[in-house]
Amino acid sequence: MKYAFVFLFSAASFMAGSLLQAQKVSGPKLTYKEDFVDYGEIEKGAPRERVWKFKNEGTEPLIIQNAVGSCGCTVPDPPKQPIPPGGEGVIRINYDTERVGPIAKTVTVTTNEPEGSNTHVIKVKGNVSAPKTGEQK
Repeated sequence: MKYAFVFLFSAASFMAGSLLQAQKVSGPKLTYKEDFVDYGEIEKGAPRERVWKFKNEGTEPLIIQNAVGSCGCTVPDPPKQPIPPGGEGVIRINYDTERVGPIAKTVTVTTNEPEGSNTHVIKVKGNVSAPKTGEQK
């Protein structure tokens, strides 16, 4: 009985490992912790650049094919070189902080991942306030 239990446990472990291995997808895989960049509450003219961090958890190099802002006031700067498997990268995002008011924009990123999972949308949010009375920027 004891040997039968050990055999069954070993067989079940092997089969579970095989199923997990079979589900692993080859190719590039962009992953990230947050799907947004938050400027927070900033004053007019504050530093413009923020970064969005990502990782390639795939088995092949990840290529950022395109990154485009939803308007001319939001300009992304993606990495030019492929991100190797296990590597990390950033997309630098510049928002025109001379525009007072709420920030509600997006950056659409297209990669070389398989069709259907190759588009990612980054939300850009925050608020640009006018300088306090008596201050000029």
